[in-house]
Amino acid sequence: MDDLEDRLLTRNGLATRRLAAMLLDQAEDARLPRLRDYAEQMGVGNGTAQAALQTLEETGAIETVARGHLGTFLVRADRARLWRLAGLGTVLAAMPLPYSRRYEGLASGLRAAYEAAGLPFAVTFMRGATARVAALLEGKADLVVASRLAADRLVESHPVELVADLGAETYVGSHGLLLRDGVTVDAPGLRVAVDSASEDQRVLAERAFTGRGEDVVWVEASYMQLRSLFERGEVDATVWNLDEVQDRLGPGVRAVPLDDRITRELAQRNSSAAFLTRAGEAGRFTVLRETVDMSLITEVQRQVVRGDRLPTY
Repeated sequence: MDDLEDRLLTRNGLATRRLAAMLLDQAEDARLPRLRDYAEQMGVGNGTAQAALQTLEETGAIETVARGHLGTFLVRADRARLWRLAGLGTVLAAMPLPYSRRYEGLASGLRAAYEAAGLPFAVTFMRGATARVAALLEGKADLVVASRLAADRLVESHPVELVADLGAETYVGSHGLLLRDGVTVDAPGLRVAVDSASEDQRVLAERAFTGRGEDVVWVEASYMQLRSLFERGEVDATVWNLDEVQDRLGPGVRAVPLDDRITRELAQRNSSAAFLTRAGEAGRFTVLRETVDMSLITEVQRQVVRGDRLPTY
């Protein structure tokens, strides 16, 4: 390995790193570009490009086969090895704050799956999908974890792309209406807590309380403020992730199911965990779909949620 590391510091080695990154999203059984095309893209001679390709084969990162006039085809690619040889470093995922067991399970599942794939991984926690996307676009994160609901809206308004979707109940179990005792949802002047930093919560709250009463008063609030706001009688209602508020809001507040006619489709998309990366870079994260075991992520998450496994992230 030390010898390989030394070789990667040479001119040929730097070409090997670049070629490894270029091959990350190359489909197996597909014809590779011509050697001179690779050389032109990397700004090196044909001999250097040939040496880089040979190094990748010798290290087991790729396997190719020549098929005469049809060209050279990629038979197999070890995406994790290509990632390491490309020198892309640790994959940093920005996630919601680990308020709930489900979020802890998701973080634990991501770490377990990346470690099993042999890829360097770390996680950072930030409140609000918009803030996480800002960090992504500033180069401070490689992946963003958000609900599919938020992800779809962010793709429309930011230069980001969807990488993967883990499916229902991987982001949240469900959302519900939280109401102060003695308050009805159609009461005039209803004071509704809304978190503008959370795309999901804002959209669901707006949809849930549209037409529910006259002169709804929106009160800006975060999860951390909810309990005190309800206790002091400063808000009457909100929509929130029930995973987060279970056993944490105290007396005087009740949870009511959301109106299915209004929120069924939104809530379904809101429950799915989705991964985003910068636009134009989704190809790099072919490794996420093809190398990282998605089923391991969700299985570890289920174990953490059930209490069968301690969260480790």
